[in-house]
Amino acid sequence: MKSKNINQRFLILFCLPILFSCQQKSKISKQTETQQQVVSTNETVVDTFQNIIDSNYLSGSILIYDAQKKEYFSNDFERAATGFLPASTFKIINSMIGFEIGVLKDENHLFKWDGSPRRLKNWEADLTLAEAYKVSCVPCYQEVARAIGTKQMNEYLKKLDYGNVEIADSMIDVFWLEGDFKISQKQQIDFLKRFYNKELPISESTFETMRKVMMLDENEAYTLSGKTGWAIRKGNNIGWFVGFVEKEGNVFYVATNITPLNQNKTDDFARIRSSIALKALADLGIL
Repeated sequence: MKSKNINQRFLILFCLPILFSCQQKSKISKQTETQQQVVSTNETVVDTFQNIIDSNYLSGSILIYDAQKKEYFSNDFERAATGFLPASTFKIINSMIGFEIGVLKDENHLFKWDGSPRRLKNWEADLTLAEAYKVSCVPCYQEVARAIGTKQMNEYLKKLDYGNVEIADSMIDVFWLEGDFKISQKQQIDFLKRFYNKELPISESTFETMRKVMMLDENEAYTLSGKTGWAIRKGNNIGWFVGFVEKEGNVFYVATNITPLNQNKTDDFARIRSSIALKALADLGIL
């Protein structure tokens, strides 16, 4: 009888570690499963975003990121992860690099107009950098890109983790408008998040100047910052709006990428690029 009790105690002592190990594995497995569920539920499809796009006779996607909730909202997450030419949204990073290497001094840097005809009348004037940014003066920013040069441009694009390819000398003043240089909506928002959170390797002076240059609207309810873009690739018009809204201690990032269903009807395309972003932000109760 005594031998039997000893064997039972031995069996219990032997099995306890195994039982404890199994419980721990089960607990870890459940924790991992929960984490995967959290990761998989940070993207919410918003049908009304698609209604906004459809009602404006567009194809494309709207992507919004709520920094507090760590949640993305979109009508088309596949499109939002697809790379496109950044067009004039590149003026954000072009300005940053210009400030960092001393090509630009501040928002009052003056671009002198040489008197030659330009594609848009509001480009035909002497413009400060802040003004050139607001009217999206392509010739002004081509001047900045040439002054930066291919070597430094590639170095900073890599350092700032922006874009997908190195720039050739022949493309230095057009690569954001034509060619294979691309960025997705998700990458645009990632870049803006890193900028806003001061995670980019840029000086405090560049950060503060860019905050002023990028601001589009400031009122009692919110502050809106950002940039539009428009590129024409093989006859297709590609429109952008990227930016962020600061409201009640939170930040909401937005990136829209759109194409008109009728490529021959683009009269209202300039306005629509930002207006659909504002409608989507309003739809979520942000504006």
